[in-house]
Amino acid sequence: MKHIEASEIEKMEKIFRLNLINSCTGYKSANLIATKSKSGNPNVAVFSSITHMGSDPAMLGFVTRPLNVSRNTYKNIRETSYFTVNHIHEKMIEQAHHTAAKYDEDISEFYKTGLNEEYLDDFHAPYVKQSEVKLGCKYLNEYHIKENDTLLVVAAIEHIYFDEGIQMPDGWLRLDDAGTVAINGLDGYSLPSLLDRFHYARPNQEVKSFFSKEKN
Repeated sequence: MKHIEASEIEKMEKIFRLNLINSCTGYKSANLIATKSKSGNPNVAVFSSITHMGSDPAMLGFVTRPLNVSRNTYKNIRETSYFTVNHIHEKMIEQAHHTAAKYDEDISEFYKTGLNEEYLDDFHAPYVKQSEVKLGCKYLNEYHIKENDTLLVVAAIEHIYFDEGIQMPDGWLRLDDAGTVAINGLDGYSLPSLLDRFHYARPNQEVKSFFSKEKN
């Protein structure tokens, strides 16, 4: 097994180090954050840092890179408080990846990538029409991470949209049925397949599967 120490990481060529560190932590969520500026210009960008922050109240968070260059997504969220999170579907990965290109603030990535805006229930920010799972969110707070000058943005989940067919009776969403992909590193898109699902783990009790009769 290959072994790399911190001193070696520091000496690596920038892109090589970036690829290694972004992939060694495992698969990440693959989402598009869509916003609309105060002047009405829509924006959409790929994010792999969105994570669950709590279910009661329902919250999520994401990390935005240092603000020493223009960050249109962050700027729009701070100006309007609203944004949407849209799962990247297996059939839209090229369009989604293209949103990472650095277009000027007045140029909409929707227009450049062929993704379509969708407005639902009078929500300020657009959703991505091609997405199978969409969340409408409202900014709550942010926390500066001084070690690398990034920001953790925390938001409330106010709306959830998905096809009823992917929801199990206990509320759980089966994301492989929705074609939701995951990100490997910065630029690798993978389609996860469900291996199993287990009941709540308790001390000194056998692990029980939802799907495998042999384990029940």
